[in-house]
Amino acid sequence: MLSLSSPKPPSLSFSSTLFSTTKLPLIPTTPSSLRQIIKPTSKLHSANSPPPIVPNLIIPSSSSPSPQPQNLYQPFRPPPNPLPQKYKNLDTASIIDVLANRLGLWYEYAPLISSLFRDGFTPPSIEELTGITGVDQNRLVVAAQVRETIADSPDLDPETLAFFESGGSELLYEIRLLSTSQRAATANYVVRNKLDGEKTREVARAIKDFPRGKEEVGWRCFDYTKPGDCWAFWLFRLSREFINNADKRSSALTAALEAAETDRAREAINEEIHGKVEEIVEEIMKEAVKVPVVRLRMGEVAEATSVVVLPVCEAVEGESGVGSVPLECRSDGHFGIVKAEKGWDRWVVLPRWAPVAEIGGGGVVVSFRNAKVLPWKVNRTYVEEPILVVADRGRREIEYDDGFYLVAGMGDDGYEGGLKLERGSALKNIGVSQCLGTVVIVVRPPRDEGDDQLISDEDWD
Repeated sequence: MLSLSSPKPPSLSFSSTLFSTTKLPLIPTTPSSLRQIIKPTSKLHSANSPPPIVPNLIIPSSSSPSPQPQNLYQPFRPPPNPLPQKYKNLDTASIIDVLANRLGLWYEYAPLISSLFRDGFTPPSIEELTGITGVDQNRLVVAAQVRETIADSPDLDPETLAFFESGGSELLYEIRLLSTSQRAATANYVVRNKLDGEKTREVARAIKDFPRGKEEVGWRCFDYTKPGDCWAFWLFRLSREFINNADKRSSALTAALEAAETDRAREAINEEIHGKVEEIVEEIMKEAVKVPVVRLRMGEVAEATSVVVLPVCEAVEGESGVGSVPLECRSDGHFGIVKAEKGWDRWVVLPRWAPVAEIGGGGVVVSFRNAKVLPWKVNRTYVEEPILVVADRGRREIEYDDGFYLVAGMGDDGYEGGLKLERGSALKNIGVSQCLGTVVIVVRPPRDEGDDQLISDEDWD
């Protein structure tokens, strides 16, 4: 062991002298020279000596260049189209000349744009060389592919194929999202009716959207295999949104009648135009709904500053189900803890709307499977929707002719012993003066697409 007074180890002295002098010649940093420098120091080292200090080595870089960072962004490259024989052996200059001067049929030279993409050209550079804009490049390439998928289809009319020989790429581009069979039928319809690109886009969207409207009124009257019927149904639905605007409603129905292809579709549209309009207006005025009907919005309960918790029973449980629901449900304390007079396993949370807030003890919510039980002519577009009927069991008297009341009888979906709703006037006519509860509000379920929360009188027919 070294004492505090012992001299420094020789190796440290030698190393310090070795690397502090300025008279040593410069030695190339090769393995042999390094061995000549390091070898003598090993003789001066003892077992307890620290390792010698080795100068920093500069390792020359390898001859292979370092990999350059790759450009991860790659522009869209449409799949190649088979080139016609006369274009297969063209060089780049000839391809640019064909495109710049539009030498040939549009669907034959359109694949040349894809070949330029594969050679590294960009849409701006192609536009500069050929005069074809980036939008037109994409349209030509896609339209040529669409034409190729329907050219041999037995459903395509010869007149339609001849029409697309000299143009029509903007029409084919708009039907790109349809299936092959749909493309052929739509192309025939578009050419036969001389539609432009904008109307062709509407037809394509109507075809894609048609299956989603199976719950809408009149859906079964329109033929899904007919592009005109799909478009007519789209216009037919649009007309029902203009119940307050007679001009827009009439315009949409007239366009739907012109677009329809089948007699059944035309009959449904004509019935809407001529047979029902006056009746609907009269019934709206005569049977104005006095009970509010609301659509619950997505997240509305979570955003509400005040809510109510009410017990729920199924309509099929009948009068006994309503009678077994707790009568007394109140919120106590700072946290609004709900207390019921007895246990119950079905509850619903609703915003504290004004009609609901006025209910004292005895509030109950009855769940119906669809809106067919409502005692007025319900808009058929949502007749199959489930609904919640909020009733006040504290008000059992039949007071108003235009009020709505919860009574026992042939109820939901025809189940015996179920519940139904009746107008006060109808109950008075048969001598009924008591009910299970007065209806204060009807709640429709939330849905994703936009919809008015409060249903106006015009929405009932």
